[in-house]
Amino acid sequence: MELSLEKESALVEAVLFLESEPVAEKSISAITELSEEVVKKCIEKLQEKYSAENSGVELTMITGGWALTPKKDVWEHLKERYGSKSEGRLSRSAMETLSIIAYSQPITRAEIEQIRGVSADNMIRALLDRNLIKEAGKKDVPGKPTQYGTTKEFLKFFRLNSIADLPKLDEEEAERFELAR
Repeated sequence: MELSLEKESALVEAVLFLESEPVAEKSISAITELSEEVVKKCIEKLQEKYSAENSGVELTMITGGWALTPKKDVWEHLKERYGSKSEGRLSRSAMETLSIIAYSQPITRAEIEQIRGVSADNMIRALLDRNLIKEAGKKDVPGKPTQYGTTKEFLKFFRLNSIADLPKLDEEEAERFELAR
């Protein structure tokens, strides 16, 4: 006998609506006092509901948790009004620097500059200020330069569940991100 899970799904949906950050299934289970198995089934049911063309929102896995987010085509019309300052546009050079860090992390400032061919100080500072990158340790070479990597905010900003979800680079693009050794 298949349970309809109408009330349970409504409860999970309300939690997702009220939470400002993505929520893991385990946390949803603790909040709602439903088993993790029931939560999984409710999420499947909600994904089906929100996959309809007439829905303006979708259920998205971001940084290991579920969140209700506007569908991409709807968001394009609304982001100027509802986007936070941290979701503002990135300059072309900031995007280039961020891409290099995302695809080559952990990476040092000097390595970024070697790939870009220009100074990266200002871009690194701007990306650190926006919490899109972080210091990811020190490289084990003379001078012990700081290495940089992406943050959870980076994943949220680009609506990625993990760094593995980055678009794959073709051979020519991949060569660009390799350091001359």
